[in-house]
Amino acid sequence: MLRLRRFIAWTVVYLALVSLIICLTINSFWLYRLNLNFSTIPHQVGLSVSRLMTNYHQLLGFLELPWIHHLNMMDFPTSPSGLQHFIDVKHLFLLNNVILIVTIIPAVIFTVRLVRHRQAWLFIRTFQIAAVIPVFFGLLMLVNFNGFFIAFHKVLFRNSDWLFNPQFDPVINVLPESFFAQCFVMAFGLFEIVMVLGIWYGKYQLTHDDD
Repeated sequence: MLRLRRFIAWTVVYLALVSLIICLTINSFWLYRLNLNFSTIPHQVGLSVSRLMTNYHQLLGFLELPWIHHLNMMDFPTSPSGLQHFIDVKHLFLLNNVILIVTIIPAVIFTVRLVRHRQAWLFIRTFQIAAVIPVFFGLLMLVNFNGFFIAFHKVLFRNSDWLFNPQFDPVINVLPESFFAQCFVMAFGLFEIVMVLGIWYGKYQLTHDDD
């Protein structure tokens, strides 16, 4: 019974961590702005950076806020298949937010309890194992990001609506593949940072147990 409870607790911790990192990555508006500032995208589409950011906020508002039911971007019309893809993405984003809300408090309580009871050494083994996962996916991205990106969509989506035609869904012209690659790198990097810090603190507490 104790082993089962601990397994559930660690599952909650990882669900909270992953959903939090996804939420942070999704809402990293600064990353998209950097891409606009250091690319020719505004010039190519004939729109200013601030105008493109407004469209981006309108898109994210639809994707993240449950009370927004209609996608209205000022400068980018959306085809029926493109809209269906964004609806599918919206469902995933909302699911992620629900997971975060449900798990974050129990995860924090469990983590704080381990620290207070001088059991942070338990971070070491589980975080070492988990830290391998981003490295594995990172290598796949490095070898062939396009293949990784396609496989990612095939796993998450039951249709091919994510294959946008720029003629009917011009928003794809301002969402380059390089931006999505940076989002993945950021998410994997944040996860690795947490794993490394957890391992370090677990070892620190273990070696200073008598302090």
